[in-house]
Amino acid sequence: MSDQSITQPSAEDQIKTEAKKAEDALYHVVILEERDPSAKWYVAHTYSGHEEKVAQQLGIRINGLKLETKVHEVMVPVQDKIKIFRGKKIQYKEKLFPGYLLIRMIMDDESWAAVRNTRGITGFVGIGKNPTPIPQTEVDTIKKYSAQAAPSFKASFTVGEAVKVIEGPFAEFLGSISDIDETKGKVKILVSIFGRETPVELDFLQVAKI
Repeated sequence: MSDQSITQPSAEDQIKTEAKKAEDALYHVVILEERDPSAKWYVAHTYSGHEEKVAQQLGIRINGLKLETKVHEVMVPVQDKIKIFRGKKIQYKEKLFPGYLLIRMIMDDESWAAVRNTRGITGFVGIGKNPTPIPQTEVDTIKKYSAQAAPSFKASFTVGEAVKVIEGPFAEFLGSISDIDETKGKVKILVSIFGRETPVELDFLQVAKI
């Protein structure tokens, strides 16, 4: 196979790839690549809606305190989703556990204080006052779920809601939603044809709220 037959990524694709890496880095802060078996995963509480900001602040704080050998990784578990907004498909990241961070660290008094005193972190999950590590198998499961390739659609509709068809052969028809499939981004609506309610399956983009 000649080199000319190999398709090179376009400049636009490269820009998109770099942008995605930068976005992913907001939710997954790797402070130390090395895998130390003595480091465990812990769960910390934070303010809901500020998870990625707190993760970034913690990474900066750990580097500033030279504690990279004790606090190795911070993760905000998210999954790619798609929602329909003003007739367009918008991809976004949905937090799996709002208000929580996963932190891989070697727990001692110094590392505990560094994490606990980071602005936005309100405590660790554990028994009593003692942070309790979670099994690596649970973290692996969360990572696999977060990395699922096919994004899901986030419906802004509800069953029974009245909608208008805005695209396709049934454009301008009014109907009510009878079923929603977020996985496929499809809705079934009941439209009146020849005086009878008939179910029609449409894409999210083909219908609009009245």
